[in-house]
Parts: sequence; structure tokens; C-alpha cells
Amino acid sequence: MKIYLDNCMFNRPFDEQIHIRIRLETEAKLAIQEEIRRGTYQLIWSYILDYENSKNPFQERKEQIMKWKKYAIIDIEENTDIIKTALLLNSEGLQKMDSLHIACAVFAKADYFLTTDDEIIRKANAITGIKITDPIDFIKKAFPC
Repeated sequence: MKIYLDNCMFNRPFDEQIHIRIRLETEAKLAIQEEIRRGTYQLIWSYILDYENSKNPFQERKEQIMKWKKYAIIDIEENTDIIKTALLLNSEGLQKMDSLHIACAVFAKADYFLTTDDEIIRKANAITGIKITDPIDFIKKAFPC
């Protein structure tokens, strides 16, 4: 199964862990990362992840996130198909960077786009070509009791 984690996902463990939701999303994200290491899931990387991570003002976070690139089975580069898809998603109300992330995931034929961004989650049902969910719901589907 191919999965794309957006920048919010990679940064979740660095967020203040005061709220239960953030702690649960962090734990779910860490479990997903462990399954990527094991080869259960195939990670998709993109030029947008590189770009957003390069803007991270915290050097340690930036370095920790970049270490995940080596686990990716593919690194998506910008192309006209991605730009066209991103423009369409943007016209439907998604932010530009979010549109580019999702377009990269769709282009890579990822099975899932994982995010902690509430705005993206709210619009997930209107987006075709990929399943969009948060890390907690993904874990519940991937590891049913």
C-alpha cells in the first residue's frame, strides 16, 4: 500500500502534546512510520515536502523530517499534470500547498493521503482519485480489533 504523508503529519510529533487529540495523532503517526520502516507501507515523497520542510525554522525538526526521504519508494517532481490537478483542487477551495501535496499523491497513485489538517479532512469526500484521512482513522482501518 502506497501512502503520502503531508507536512502536517511529519510535524505532528513536534507539536505541543497537551491535547489528547494531538497525542493520539502523534502515536498513530509514529506507528505508521514504524510500518513504513518495516516495509508494510510504501512512502511517497515529493518536491513540495522538500520545499515546505526547507522553510521549517527549526533545524532539528527539518533534519529529522528529511531522514524520512530515504524510505520513499518514489520522489515526485513537478510536472504539468501535477500543476493541472493542483489548480483544479485549488479552485475547489483547497489551499495552494495542500492542493500540490494532494496532486503529487494522486500522480504517484498513492492509496492514501494522510494529514492532520482539519480543512483537508473536511473536504476529503469531494476529492476524487485518492482516499484522504487522518492518522487515527487510518490506524483503525489498518489494524482493526
